[in-house]
Amino acid sequence: MIKGFKMKVYPGMEEEYERRHNQLWPEMKEMIREYGGKNYSIFLDPETDVLYGYIELEDENRWDESADTQINRKWWDYMADIMDTNPDNSPVSRDLKLVFHLD
Repeated sequence: MIKGFKMKVYPGMEEEYERRHNQLWPEMKEMIREYGGKNYSIFLDPETDVLYGYIELEDENRWDESADTQINRKWWDYMADIMDTNPDNSPVSRDLKLVFHLD
């Protein structure tokens, strides 16, 4: 399954967002794979500060369970100062509708 979504980084924090992801914790990488995520990419529209994510999932329900892992919650807390978040520090994220895909 393919999942697309969008989030928003605070203005002026784009480089910090990229830096933190370039130094992604090994435990986060392991968790993403353990919960069935692969080919995970995030793109930035520098004109709007909107982030567009793309991930391939083995099972969306299994992926949803990853939100409750300790390492994921720690990552959300770490990222909360540079992007739009919900009260629990999860990123404000909106799913995108897939309108075309070609393998």
